[in-house]
Amino acid sequence: MSTELTRGGCLCGGVRYEIEGPLRDIVACHCSQCRRTSGHYMAATNAPRSAVRLTASDTLRWYRSSDAAERGFCARCGGNLFWRMLPPHVETISIAAGTLDGPVTGLSISRHIFVADKLDYYQLEDGAPQHPGDG
Repeated sequence: MSTELTRGGCLCGGVRYEIEGPLRDIVACHCSQCRRTSGHYMAATNAPRSAVRLTASDTLRWYRSSDAAERGFCARCGGNLFWRMLPPHVETISIAAGTLDGPVTGLSISRHIFVADKLDYYQLEDGAPQHPGDG
């Protein structure tokens, strides 16, 4: 688990963020929504919402992708950045791992979820647990 200040953002820099404190290890989600918004599967960490501070957000937009959640993306470059539950489940926010400034994060994939929805063109061979649903 990472414990220092973590920074990240989208490709064009229109959205930048800082996260104070530990991050959860990466969960790889293979559900159809994550596949369609990321172009592959979504690898995401998460943190308490109170630990995330936006340092640039002029291009941040939110898309309500289901009755329970919404996804944050950059309206300029299309970068997929965040996923969060709608109220009353608002304690944490998921952050796309590829948007973290790197190259060192100290994180690793802890599990794969919704592998029943995964497409056939790739294999999961990292040894992390695999769950057919949300695990």
